Amino acid sequence: MPQLNPGPWFAIFISSWLVFLLILTLKISNLNNLNEPTSQNIKKNKPESWNWPWI
Repeated sequence: MPQLNPGPWFAIFISSWLVFLLILTLKISNLNNLNEPTSQNIKKNKPESWNWPWI
């Protein structure tokens, strides 16, 4: 039974996953945003207190 011999397909399996992961990491690393947005307005708004008219 050839499917029980891991020699032929295990090397193909590992090499195809390595190629897949290499291509995937290269594509993901190219998606980095080069121009990070800068926040010009850093003013924090004071939260308004809740009004409970029935108390």
